[in-house]
Amino acid sequence: MFRLNLKIALRNLWKNKGYTLINVGGLAIGLASCMILLLYVAYEWSFDKHTSGYDRTYVVYNHQKSEDRIVSFSWTPGVMAEELRTKIPGIARVSRSTYPAEHLISYNHQNFKKKAMFTDTAFLKVFDYKVLQGNRDQMLKHPNSVVLTERMAKILFGNENPINKTVKMGGKEELIVEGVIEDVPVTSSLQFDYLGSWEMFLKENPWAKGNERDWGNNYCLTVLQLQDNDFSERVNAEINGVYKRNLKESRNFASIHPLSKWHLYDKFENGKSVGGKIDTLRIFLLLAFCILLIACINFMNLSTARSEKRAKEVGVRKAIGAARKSLVGQFMLESILLACFGMVVAFMLMELSLTYFNGVLNTNLAINYRDWTFWSALIGLTLFTGLVAGSYPAFYLSSFNPVKVLKGFNLPGNSSLSIRKVLVVFQFVFAVCLIICTVVIYQQLNFIKNKPVGYNRAGLVEIPVEGKLQRDGKMKLLREQLLKSGAVINASVFSRSLSQGGNNTSGVSWPGKNPKEDVLINFRYTYYDFVATLGTKMMMGREFSPKYTDSSNVIINESAVKVMNLSNPVGTVITWGGNPMTIIGVLKDFVMETPYQTVTPMIMMVNPTADGEGVLVMRLNPSQSIGTSMQQITGLVKEMNPDFPVEATFLSDSFEAKFQNEKVLGILANWFGGFSIFISCLGLLGLSLFMAEQRKKEISIRKVLGASMMNILTLLNKDFIKLVAVANLIAFPLAYILINKWLSAFEFRVSISFIPFAIAIGLSLLIAFLTVSAQSVKVAKSNPIDALKYE
Repeated sequence: MFRLNLKIALRNLWKNKGYTLINVGGLAIGLASCMILLLYVAYEWSFDKHTSGYDRTYVVYNHQKSEDRIVSFSWTPGVMAEELRTKIPGIARVSRSTYPAEHLISYNHQNFKKKAMFTDTAFLKVFDYKVLQGNRDQMLKHPNSVVLTERMAKILFGNENPINKTVKMGGKEELIVEGVIEDVPVTSSLQFDYLGSWEMFLKENPWAKGNERDWGNNYCLTVLQLQDNDFSERVNAEINGVYKRNLKESRNFASIHPLSKWHLYDKFENGKSVGGKIDTLRIFLLLAFCILLIACINFMNLSTARSEKRAKEVGVRKAIGAARKSLVGQFMLESILLACFGMVVAFMLMELSLTYFNGVLNTNLAINYRDWTFWSALIGLTLFTGLVAGSYPAFYLSSFNPVKVLKGFNLPGNSSLSIRKVLVVFQFVFAVCLIICTVVIYQQLNFIKNKPVGYNRAGLVEIPVEGKLQRDGKMKLLREQLLKSGAVINASVFSRSLSQGGNNTSGVSWPGKNPKEDVLINFRYTYYDFVATLGTKMMMGREFSPKYTDSSNVIINESAVKVMNLSNPVGTVITWGGNPMTIIGVLKDFVMETPYQTVTPMIMMVNPTADGEGVLVMRLNPSQSIGTSMQQITGLVKEMNPDFPVEATFLSDSFEAKFQNEKVLGILANWFGGFSIFISCLGLLGLSLFMAEQRKKEISIRKVLGASMMNILTLLNKDFIKLVAVANLIAFPLAYILINKWLSAFEFRVSISFIPFAIAIGLSLLIAFLTVSAQSVKVAKSNPIDALKYE
């Protein structure tokens, strides 16, 4: 019986090639879109689950209370790890480390800037990467030790054995290779090429060594691993008061956040995790199945549009004894066959488009043909699609009365027609929602991009201060040479990149401060001429100048003035780390961490020698070309710091990178919104074919009685335009709720105007009119004799 049904199904599909191609095309686009989105969801979901104890590993979060909100971040004091290890039961291991940052590593005069983390011996036990060479228990015990990833070892040593070989870090510190571990998976939030010891970090950063017992400075990542997850609630309760126990005036509290949720649940409100990237992932998951569902709906509409042609076949088969179950099986088989053909085409579309989407998403998605879970999901998705798409046509077509259909096919009841209309409305509801959401996403992006950032980004370049530039006054000399060369018109030094956060403290006091108030304030060191270089301005007072002794003076920004509630800030004495500091100026607020939130309070101190870590910020000379200026800068920097590659970053590029998540969401909404509209048009085409087929005698009579082409086109388009209008009315409130929820995550956001809704209704009605008209014109031009000759 199966063989007979298979032959009939293949024969029908071959006989109606046009319908088959449209159905296969619609299902292929739906399946390909669904599979790409599911691949991305699976990729994001797998983050930080690559080590054996990930399910009982937690990141320590610091929550800072202020009068109106709680700020949460995973930066903790250096003393946190020891405190947890020695005083809280239930913890198996605790590790502290720096966040990954690029450092120079050299071997045999080969220099490479690669990502390094400085950490303690517990790190490689919490994260049990496979050890390829060396002894895990001995790694990072020695201050001058280093552990390389397999890729880094290959870059430095080729096929040589790297163990006990000496490499240089930063062009000066000699490190001995103690081990080689497997490469860090791309689905790890911590990406590094080599590990250095915590003692080496303290040696390179004396300020951190001085703050080893300081609970007010947050500069490292603390990760712990529990003995068992049964201890999680107890440990979380114990860790909550760790700041208060060690710093009586502190209002901070700590908590543990599961490592497996660190990537996806990275947004906190009032000290609690409230989502993050998981929200985008849910949108993509919903998008995946909605696109697949509208592809199935499209199949249903196209199948039932052919109902008259299949009716006599059903009547004959029922008349000779075929059971309804047998007919349902045949139509289901046809549907599953089409789904299989669609999946084959979907594979081709996926392989062709994955490179593009990897570029957009900044991922490395690939089809793993050896993974049984992939094949299980694929087969399940294909069968699901075939069954869902074929369910309505199968039960609808198999329900025909053989006597009636063999006498002559009659117009089906209102209920069946209504179902098809509901399906088309659903398709367009989804498509209209996507159009509105896409427009609002781009409006939000443009709003934030055009929002003033407090300084002039154009022509602003920064390079890291490293190697020889960090000492002996080399940075001051380089600055002088750059100004003399004419490549730049202003240059200054900043202790961190202008596009980065970090380096903050809660240990600042000022007159009138509530002893219980604990405010997190960014701190930066800078050099002279910073204001002119940045293209900002002083709101009060003056900037740092070599004419004065400013070692005990500070500049604060406008946000700090508001937090400190100072009416006359210039001349006010504040205290930081027990040292009195005099405010000499107020700097205009400028965006560093994120343009979506209020600027963080900041204090700035002068570094009169310009030595140490940070970046050299330069404003290019506008009177000469960028290429000429960059060539001069590169030559001078290379001459003074030959061991390090020159890495110049344009601030406009760094600022643009902050919108990556929103840009990705907009691009994907654009693409998959386009796919859903295209598939919806196929569904509308199916319904228009069905209606035209049912009304061809009516249309022929109207033509005989003198109806014009325009009258007939209006008649046929009217009902479909109504359906699309109804879809818009349903979609508008749904889209408003969705987009309002998305915008609520941003402190600065665009207001929702009528423009996205006007674009959506105009575009959907135009697409519907063109789609239906393509079929209506064909029907309107047909000869009425062909439809009426048997009447």
